[in-house]
Amino acid sequence: MATRLYISRDAAAEALGVDETVIAIEAAAQARGVPLEITRVGSRGMVWLEPLVEVEHDGQRIAYGPVNAEDVPALVEAGLFDAKPHALRHGRVEDIPYFAKQERLTFARVGIIDPVSVAQYVAHGGYDGLKRALSMTGADVVKEVTDSGLRGRGGAAFPTGIKWKTVHDQVADQKYVVCNADEGDSGTFSDRMVMEGDPLSLVEGMTIAGVAVGATQGYIYLRCEYPHAEKALREAIANARAAGYLGKDVCGSGKTFELEVRMGAGAYVCGEETSLLESLEGKRAEVRFRPPLPAIQGLFGKPTVINNVISLASLPVILQKGATFYKDFGMGRSRGTLPFQLAGNLKRGGLVEKAFGVTLRELLYDYGGGSASGRPIRAVQVGGPLGAYVPEKDFDTPLDYEAFTAIGALVGHGGIVAFDDTVDMAKMARYAMEFCAVESCGKCTPCRIGSTRGVEVIDKIIAGQDTASNTELLKDLCNTMLSGSLCGLGGMTPFPVTSALKHFPADFAPKRS
Repeated sequence: MATRLYISRDAAAEALGVDETVIAIEAAAQARGVPLEITRVGSRGMVWLEPLVEVEHDGQRIAYGPVNAEDVPALVEAGLFDAKPHALRHGRVEDIPYFAKQERLTFARVGIIDPVSVAQYVAHGGYDGLKRALSMTGADVVKEVTDSGLRGRGGAAFPTGIKWKTVHDQVADQKYVVCNADEGDSGTFSDRMVMEGDPLSLVEGMTIAGVAVGATQGYIYLRCEYPHAEKALREAIANARAAGYLGKDVCGSGKTFELEVRMGAGAYVCGEETSLLESLEGKRAEVRFRPPLPAIQGLFGKPTVINNVISLASLPVILQKGATFYKDFGMGRSRGTLPFQLAGNLKRGGLVEKAFGVTLRELLYDYGGGSASGRPIRAVQVGGPLGAYVPEKDFDTPLDYEAFTAIGALVGHGGIVAFDDTVDMAKMARYAMEFCAVESCGKCTPCRIGSTRGVEVIDKIIAGQDTASNTELLKDLCNTMLSGSLCGLGGMTPFPVTSALKHFPADFAPKRS
């Protein structure tokens, strides 16, 4: 009987040498005459343990990690194929504290199944949600999503059900579902991980959206830097179509839904939904004026649902288990779970799916293990490069959309980047302005010109030139960008700048030689 191993095919694991580890394990097994069956799966999210190797033994999956190619001979000698003790052995993944305390809903199958196998997906509850949706009216599916409390996981946190109802109520000869998979925020990787580790959950979620609003065509707009995700998505889509879950007769229902992957060209501004639509239509990626909203006149002027990856990948469990089940997770108006991504100066970087309400301090220390440098964590940027810098005094704020708004921050996509006490926050503020200047589509003056002037003003402050008046000028410039920018790029760039000024004023003071 073959020994069964589960090893990640995730891009992060590949960057850490997992393919070399697999080759070494196969060679060792062949030398010993041990038959192997290796299933390449998504990452469990514990990046500090990658490459992670799980050995199936007595019906359990026993984890070892990080297993580098040079570790394999000693591991095999110690009894890897029989799940014997070793310094790299961690027992069952489900018992590792980092993993055990999570609430895995969207990521329930990631790391468990072959990502592109329809049979394994179905065996683990996949497509139960779609089958239920097909037995309901579109209006009832929209109501179920509304009642679940699901809000957009891309940053704006707009209620998903309301957006869908607008599209559902439009009368049109064609409607579309578009997935914003242009995950360009620093410190974020949950979209990539679900697309590589469980792409069929996204395929199913988009099909549910199509059934709900009457759309027959979907597009996944994927950032060009994600070749592994592209490969997994294209294979998953082909397999879903072959199994009857996509096409002109979805599950024998008579309903049509087709799905394609379209690659972006590396522009950060395409994360903004109207700029994405322009790009998808083959035009220059520039932000559109609103109204009309994309839900009324979106892709090619037709009613369009636009949601991000995690929003759409959350739908299968909502339709499978019901709105009440999903809504029981979370707090206030923030319902369900969010995959928080831990990055920056932390000992244990990775992905943690938790219900809303967990605090920043819990994520940083209980999961992240504190700073990798061993120094105090001074600031944390939440929500990507346009997110505010949160100081240590606010680390006990629960991760909740309204709670973070109250402290002048945002949850956004759930990306968390930590900095220790050696960080220069004036330089971080400058980086935010420079990032905006580089990535601006150029359509509106506050963003295009304001960000460039912002870099110049911060440079003067750092150089100690008329610090007081330039600081006031910077604040005034931020107010202009916040109020006058056409989209969130220019409108949110002030968040990291003003938060750095507010919480870390000493870093902007003239430096003494």
